[in-house]
Amino acid sequence: MNVTAHPTGSPHQRLFLLNRARPTAAVVAQIEEFEARWIEPLMARLTETTEPVGSRTEWVARLEELLAQERAGSPAGSYLAEKATREEFARVVREFALDGLTEAQNFFPAVPRLPLRAQMAVMRVLIDEFGCGNQRQAHSQLYLNLLAELGLPQDPDSFLDTTGDETFQFLNVFYWLTQRADDIAYFLGALAYLEASIPDAFTVQARACERLGIANGHYYTEHLHIDTFHMQEMQLAIKECETAGGIDPTKVWIGARLLSELIGAAFETAVARAREAA
Repeated sequence: MNVTAHPTGSPHQRLFLLNRARPTAAVVAQIEEFEARWIEPLMARLTETTEPVGSRTEWVARLEELLAQERAGSPAGSYLAEKATREEFARVVREFALDGLTEAQNFFPAVPRLPLRAQMAVMRVLIDEFGCGNQRQAHSQLYLNLLAELGLPQDPDSFLDTTGDETFQFLNVFYWLTQRADDIAYFLGALAYLEASIPDAFTVQARACERLGIANGHYYTEHLHIDTFHMQEMQLAIKECETAGGIDPTKVWIGARLLSELIGAAFETAVARAREAA
């Protein structure tokens, strides 16, 4: 990706490109300047509105409660699963292409910030994301297969100007969580939430693929299977951090709330825009 290729794009698009550029002092300064206006107020609001969490056991209970609430679904999810046309579904696939084509790449900087046993748990998740070394099973390759079937472009640059700010925020937040957040607990909570929520969330897309006769829905069905394991690994990573020296369960919970808010907004907006365009 050429960081100078889209100088007039939205601020969140620009931040995404900066996050993927060579991290010179000038680039990092621009990133930090933007994040001060975006993520810092967002985190301040979440911190102020979050009841303290007393223990890791309480964190797990709060996560399960949040997942149960989200499992009920939304009108956007029901529409995509049961009523969306192939064109509308393709527009949603296009919206999340930059996520699918760069999946998990922004997680790696978190690894050296973790104690060794927690590193191992996170690395097991990352190994799966990259198909255990088998390119055909790498999640980004599965997304490429889906894009090809839907007649969509294959290179990430093609999606820079068709991706909404809500999706860019979801993409950008992991760069902050892994590299610049003052506590790695936020990242662990965010990824734990993501891995735990995807099996239910991607059921929507899997149902849509089956209904529309889309053959390359394996990208979604693979997540239905593997992310149950990833959910367990992330809880293990949090436990290992606690054992190694302690972890703030309130910050873990704030990380989960952060991801829930951002990915929920991205999905709802993507479906709404697909329906409007159609």
